[in-house]
Amino acid sequence: MSGLDIAEPRHLAASNLFYRDPALYDRVQSDSTSASSCRALVHRHRPDARTLLDLGCGTGRELELLARHFDCIGVEFQPGLVDYARRTRPGLDIRLGDMRTIRLDHTADVLTCLGNSLSYVHDNQDIQAVFRTFAAHARPGTLLVLCSSVAPIERDEPQEAEVEIGSDTAHVTITYEWDLRTQMNTMRRHWVFNSGEETRDVIRRRVLGPRELELYATLAGFDVLQISDEIGAGTLHGPTAYTVARYR
Repeated sequence: MSGLDIAEPRHLAASNLFYRDPALYDRVQSDSTSASSCRALVHRHRPDARTLLDLGCGTGRELELLARHFDCIGVEFQPGLVDYARRTRPGLDIRLGDMRTIRLDHTADVLTCLGNSLSYVHDNQDIQAVFRTFAAHARPGTLLVLCSSVAPIERDEPQEAEVEIGSDTAHVTITYEWDLRTQMNTMRRHWVFNSGEETRDVIRRRVLGPRELELYATLAGFDVLQISDEIGAGTLHGPTAYTVARYR
């Protein structure tokens, strides 16, 4: 759930509970299969890959799992997440940077952008800038693996959920709004913890349809190999999909 907006990092940290409490994010996402799905896609399309650059690496949780198989570098926009990742995962190489503009003078066999990080880039020009960053760190044959929103989440009634957080439990009420003109999906969450503490946060994600992803990738020099749910060969139901592309 990492990423960036045209807003300042402090503004995003104030709006997203997981940016304010990275340890909570790690606990909530402890059952995530993103790293394993990414590895399976890399094995399918680039089994000889040895180096990996992850843009929008968040707390480094997925990067830590990927680093068991690849020589990895991570880039993250939120200073609080970078500090947390360096403190809790000191073996990782994590850089503070904006994926619209960062240039590491380094290419990799695999580029990844997971956890809906791309969905936090809202402006068309900024999205193009991110794809230019992908291209700047690619060489012929480099594989790009994206996990991003491809369809909005729309529900008429609030969604209720119980979230296990270590020995604690939180009750979360979630509502969604969809703005077709801006292709913005807004998620508002009301958290009530067993301790009685309450907090609210807001997450805004830009939804890029599959054909848009193909266009941005093609303009940046990548050929799309598949856009699918998880690691499926062709199924696509949304709202999140994996896009795999190869640099020409």
